This record gives sequence, C-alpha cells and structure tokens, in this order.
Amino acid sequence: MSSKSPLAGIFTPNIVPLDRRGEIDEPQLRGYIDWLIEKGVHGLYPNGSTGEFLRFTPEERRQIIRIVVDQTAGRVPILAGAAEANVKETIDACDTYGALGCRAVAIVAPFYYRLAPEGVYAYFKEIADRVTVDVTLYNIPLFASPIDVPTVKRLALECPRIVGIKDSSGDIPHMMRMIAEVRPHRPDFFFLTGWDAALVPMLMVGCDGGTNATSGVVPELTKAIYEAARHERWHEAMQLQYRLLPLFDAMLATAEFPEGFRRGALIRGWDLGKSRQPLSTIQQSAADKIQSKLSELMESFRLDVAKPSVRPSSRTEGIGNDMIDRIVRQVLEQLGSAR
Repeated sequence: MSSKSPLAGIFTPNIVPLDRRGEIDEPQLRGYIDWLIEKGVHGLYPNGSTGEFLRFTPEERRQIIRIVVDQTAGRVPILAGAAEANVKETIDACDTYGALGCRAVAIVAPFYYRLAPEGVYAYFKEIADRVTVDVTLYNIPLFASPIDVPTVKRLALECPRIVGIKDSSGDIPHMMRMIAEVRPHRPDFFFLTGWDAALVPMLMVGCDGGTNATSGVVPELTKAIYEAARHERWHEAMQLQYRLLPLFDAMLATAEFPEGFRRGALIRGWDLGKSRQPLSTIQQSAADKIQSKLSELMESFRLDVAKPSVRPSSRTEGIGNDMIDRIVRQVLEQLGSAR
C-alpha cells in the first residue's frame, strides 16, 4: 500500500477486543481485522471514538497500532487516531504511528478545555509544523472544541501536512461550506464524514468517504452504499441508506457508546468482550433488549456470521465488485418485496 494512498472510501473505526481480564485480545483483534478487510472496507481507523481510545493507556494505544499495521500488511491504508492530552505527546504519537507505517493520523481538537477558534488554529498549526506524517483534522463538537470553516480553510492553506478532515457533526451545510471554501484551493484535501445517518447525503455533496462505526458490524452494507454512490446510483444508495439508518440509531442508543456496536459485532459472530466502561444492571438489561432488535434488523440482509476459528496470519483480498453487486441486488429485492 502506497504511503500516499487516497483517504477515500469507508474506513472502519474498529472496536478493540478485550479478554476476560480486560486486556487487549491480540488474536481476536487480528482475526477481526482480517474479517473487515475480507468484507471490503477501504481502510482502518484504530484509536478512534468507537475504539474507546481514551480508555487505553498511551502504551496500549501504540500496541493497538502495531498490531493493526502488522496484521493489515499493506492491504488497506490506516488512518490512526493520535489524539493525546497535550501537544508534545500528540506529536510523539503522530511520529510513532507514521514510522510504523500509517498512511495518516487523525487528531481531535483539544478536549476538556473549550478553546476559541484562534486557540484551535494555534494547536493544529503547532502540530502540523512539527510532525513527520500527514494529518487529518477531526471535528467532533459533541466532545471537543469545534473546528469552524475559517479555521479549516486557514489550516488547509498554510499547512501542507494537513491533508483532510473527518467531521462527525452530521451537519451537511457545514460540510458543504468546508468543501466550497477549501477544495478550489486544495483539490487534494480529503473530506470524510463520521456520521453514518447521513453517509449518502454527505457523499452526494462531495465527501470522499467516511469513518463509520456501522462498517465494523455490517461492512458489506457500507461498502455497497459507497460503491453505489461512487457510480452515482443515487436511488440505490439512498435505499441502502434507509436500511442502514435504523441499525445505526439502535446501536448508537444502546447503553454507553459504543456498547451497541459491540453487540452488533457479537451478532455477526465476533465476541469482542466487555468494554472497560462498566454497565449498571439496568443498562445491561437494556443492551440485551437492543441486541435482540439488532438481530431482527440484520436478519433481513442475509449476512453471514464470522467463522469461530481465528487465523492471525491470514492474508486475503477484499471482496470484489460481483459480491458488492449481489449485496445491492439482495437488499433491493428485500425492499421491493416489502412494498
């Protein structure tokens, strides 16, 4: 995989499997990575929000990247979450992940302390001027200081190392304004959406792809959506989007994020263990009920489940276009019969 491969398509913010002691389950993580690639994801996004990066130590975050890079073996690009608590540690993480072979790193705007736009600009400028790897901005205003359009444009024009932005606001007009302001000056700048509920509309207005948590559960479906959109089969893409929407809503609403996505993966045959965030008895019961609902929703897609055996050394290629077309046809047939 070229170090300058495009940041386009569906990148999976993968969950990290944990064993019964709450430690990283390396064999299971390797098997899960193989499965995602076999099912056609375009890239991986370890140490993201869905990967619960804040619930791991800095050394564990590095361990996760080492495992993902090794198991991926260049089959797909890796966009590694590199957010740390301060500039110095963030730069160190960026350089480490770049040296390991990641295509780029994603850095969330400063969190806990809410900064004004000038402070956000200064933070990213300091990092971009010093790192040795390409950087994507990560806008998630729910949890961190927002990155406004003028700041994105200013950073794009001044910092060659900043090559894109992942936006998880779900705000379509905001995305359109960013694209309109930046793309004429930086046609190489990538725009990714982190909001699964608006994946197709975001692709329609010009996004290059997404970092979508649902791709860790139904990678075939998110791949089919992207392929339909890439070939401007917008009617098909929107029909598939409407099938993805209830899945995303149900997984997002389950107990503490990202518990719903762990339950979704379990339905597909991947027991990724418990999160490090404890659940109350009430939350556990609610999650069990949602898991049942997710099973019903996914049954209509006729999706296979993962094989129980894990082969850490497996090296297989992604699914082909014939498989993608078959998935699209199956889903459309289901929709037709439901009318």
